Amino acid sequence: MADSISFDESKTTDSLEEETDIYAEQGDSRPTPRSRVCAFLKQHSSYDVLPVSYRIIVLDTSLLVKKALTALMQNGIVSAPLWDSIRQKFAGMLTVSDFLNLIQYYYERSSYSAALEEIEQCQIQQFREIERKIGLPPPQMLSIHPLKSLYEACKLLVEARAHRLPLVDVDSDTGQEMIVSVLTQYRILKFIAVNCTEIKLLRKPLSEIKIGVYENLATARLSTTVIDVISMFVEKRISSVPILDEHGVVINVYETVDVMTLIRSGAYYGLNLPVGEAMLKRTEDFPGVHTCTLNDNLHSIFDLIRAKPVYRLVVVDSEKKLKGIVSLSDIMRYLVT
Repeated sequence: MADSISFDESKTTDSLEEETDIYAEQGDSRPTPRSRVCAFLKQHSSYDVLPVSYRIIVLDTSLLVKKALTALMQNGIVSAPLWDSIRQKFAGMLTVSDFLNLIQYYYERSSYSAALEEIEQCQIQQFREIERKIGLPPPQMLSIHPLKSLYEACKLLVEARAHRLPLVDVDSDTGQEMIVSVLTQYRILKFIAVNCTEIKLLRKPLSEIKIGVYENLATARLSTTVIDVISMFVEKRISSVPILDEHGVVINVYETVDVMTLIRSGAYYGLNLPVGEAMLKRTEDFPGVHTCTLNDNLHSIFDLIRAKPVYRLVVVDSEKKLKGIVSLSDIMRYLVT
């Protein structure tokens, strides 16, 4: 069982947040806490989020899938921007979802030996043909210039329901595109947590601001097979599934990144494993299961984001039973819409 992290700070509504929201309702020009955060985002460019020193992994679309997966795993990442060397252009992103689509496609249509042979010869650019065959829409070619504001970047992520956004510049002399880096939701929200003092005003409880998903949640048991969970990922376009015991208590979370470990070691041997066994193959740097309650607020959540990698929070009640999921997308949507 991964370590659970729970927090519960300041359950009362901050008087300043309440006051500024009242002013807004009355047509007063005084800024609300959310408008203050938006102002902060408009004052900073997407480039400001990047660390002083960083590396970027870019994959050519002609690369074999097997080699692409190895490159991702060796560098500890689950996605990478793509480059079309023939057209000399940015060609979208390779993400975990692409691998999940490939797994589901081959699992339903091929024997293990046939699937393995095809995957050995499959190039990244062939992903799109497979996705077309299984009825998925064409991938979005999202990108933004590094000097565009963080506010614009957040709006684009929210509107596209994307988790990451490539930064693409263009050489003014040659017109050549250049992939600068990739913004992720976590990287943006951590930048806000570290640098935006206005987040201390975000003290309304989750029960009041009503962010997150609380109905029709996908869940699994330790005995649920990996392929069944993959089907949930693909059909519901989600990246994690809470694992519950027979009483509805949250005991773990199975994530799309967990599938990557199985893929690298021979996915088709592991797809019928129960997730309880599959989770034993996790790497040691698994961040744990982060939980909160409906009494918690965004200020305390940002404190957690500042301290460690967080990609979602499982909302539980006093008995640790599942109530809902709050994703980074939910938080970003609340801030900028």
